[in-house]
Amino acid sequence: MSRITIAIDGFSSTGKSTIAKQLAKHLGYVYVDSGAMYRAVTYFAMQHGFISNNHFDLNGLISKLNDVNISFKFNETLGFAEVYLNGINIEKEIRTLEVSGYVSRVAAVPQVRTQMVRQQKKLGAQKGVVMDGRDIGTVVFPNAELKLFMTASAKTRALRRYNELLERGDAVSYEAVLKNVEERDFIDSNRKDSPLVKAVDAIEIDNSNLSIEEQFDKILSLYNEVVSNNSL
Repeated sequence: MSRITIAIDGFSSTGKSTIAKQLAKHLGYVYVDSGAMYRAVTYFAMQHGFISNNHFDLNGLISKLNDVNISFKFNETLGFAEVYLNGINIEKEIRTLEVSGYVSRVAAVPQVRTQMVRQQKKLGAQKGVVMDGRDIGTVVFPNAELKLFMTASAKTRALRRYNELLERGDAVSYEAVLKNVEERDFIDSNRKDSPLVKAVDAIEIDNSNLSIEEQFDKILSLYNEVVSNNSL
């Protein structure tokens, strides 16, 4: 069976990473969490004092981008690849609400996007890859054989994110999470460089009322259809 490229885009907290991990594991494909790469850059910026509530040293961050080395290492216990920044595991650190509050601003920087897209293209050069993010089907892999665009209501997504953070032990309020989701939607959709848009040939999946199992079955069916058509 031929290997293809699967590009999954969509709004924050739509479960892009969840379905991408499921597909990659089921198909034996490589999974790349592009959003985690931008979170890693954001964490780097925070650690070096380039960004805070009332401060963003854009030039300082840009000058240090060559010092940002992001890699993924598969964790057999967890069943997915964790994110490493300059050799240090930061998988937990990049999933906080604080990082979520800054990541859209960092991801909107053209120089950051150029650097990340270059790395992403290299990771997917051999096909057999599932990658999720905001511009995978439009910028990173415009020729991907299967493109998906994930969506759900802001309130549904905020509730999912809120429950996820509570399970991690983070002290957050639902209102703060909802505000963060809505702010990220606006920034991601309105940035000048690679805004979040649905590729014209992407299949939209509204998972507001779909279980994880129903979503997986639906997308796996789409994958099988694409692979079958490609082999004709």
